[in-house]
Amino acid sequence: MDFDTLFNAQLDTLKKEGNYRIFAELERNCGAFPRARCHDVDTPDEVTVWCSNDYLGMGQHPKVIAAMKTAIDSCGVGAGGTRNISGTNHEHKLLERELADLHGKDDALLFTSGYVSNWAALSTLGSRLPDAVILSDELNHASMIEGIRHSRADKVIWRHNDPEDLDRRLAALPSNATKIVAFESVYSMDGDICPMKEIVEVAEKHGAMTYLDEVHAVGLYGPRGGGISEREGLADRITLIEGTLGKAYGVVGGYVSGSRAMCDFIRSFASGFIFTTALPPAVAAAARTSIAHLKDSQAERLRQRDRVATLRQRLDQLGIPHLHNDSHIIPVMIKDPVKCRQLADILMQDYGIYVQPINYPTVPKGTERLRFTPGPLHSDADIEHLAQALSTLWRRCAISHAVA
Repeated sequence: MDFDTLFNAQLDTLKKEGNYRIFAELERNCGAFPRARCHDVDTPDEVTVWCSNDYLGMGQHPKVIAAMKTAIDSCGVGAGGTRNISGTNHEHKLLERELADLHGKDDALLFTSGYVSNWAALSTLGSRLPDAVILSDELNHASMIEGIRHSRADKVIWRHNDPEDLDRRLAALPSNATKIVAFESVYSMDGDICPMKEIVEVAEKHGAMTYLDEVHAVGLYGPRGGGISEREGLADRITLIEGTLGKAYGVVGGYVSGSRAMCDFIRSFASGFIFTTALPPAVAAAARTSIAHLKDSQAERLRQRDRVATLRQRLDQLGIPHLHNDSHIIPVMIKDPVKCRQLADILMQDYGIYVQPINYPTVPKGTERLRFTPGPLHSDADIEHLAQALSTLWRRCAISHAVA
């Protein structure tokens, strides 16, 4: 059998639908973020990155870089094994203490990515707790969905950010069910923020565990960067807070935080933790430095909020449709996969602006978009260049100026 023919047939369908993904080959320029060198043909040698999840530029912060270099000199470049077999380094434990303190929890547990932490934690909780039922917001991230699926626990999907629907669905469950309410604080594609207090109150009413994904909020919200749960004063009422080190903290890795017993339970039973090589100690050291810095410093957060507000204002003035939300994520709606790809290509090739088109299956068909994430290091000139480029392309491509 010619397997490549089978592979190519499905890839060709993806291309015809306009949903084939093309990765930009970038080389981040240390000390010059958001500038990056682009190695693709037919593009400028230098581009400005407008879609990075390094939301605060901490991946290039001198203190974070120095911490990683020092740890490499001290420990070398790898952990040397799984956490169970020779791979638990002192830096891992120090980082877990830093994370527990960030969220006001007893303990925390490191994973190799935010995807793995969601997959491993939810699959373990759902498979090992008696009569578990996981109630999942309908727009939860793929990592949460995969974890729930892998757990084989009963699942209930509740309407996005709708505490009343959650209340009805919890009330319909049998009394012996172990209920787990899984939701996010900031949803990464629309940028909307959940009604956290109402969700927590509904869960408490029914004796349910709360599982909160804060990956797009940690470092960015709350007086110390503890996320929306810290900002709203709700962290102590949430059973498990999951987060990432690869977005606002600028490094890589994921984690969960909660009670000491719960973290030990996940540590002891989660295959995604037990059977994978630990993060390099230098990564842990850099992440700990980034977290500690953002616990004290407001400068990066305040500057980012100013950049977000400035770009939103310019888009409004020019009639460029974008989803209005209370977060740092600015989705500019295209609603056509082919045009979305074309616009991204023109922005890159003609203007040196890199933004990745967001198409199905990341978002539903008909809601394709360009997702902009202004950071503290984008200048006024960067913002104006982007705004004028979008305005020109809107006229050239005859895209509606109606407000999204």
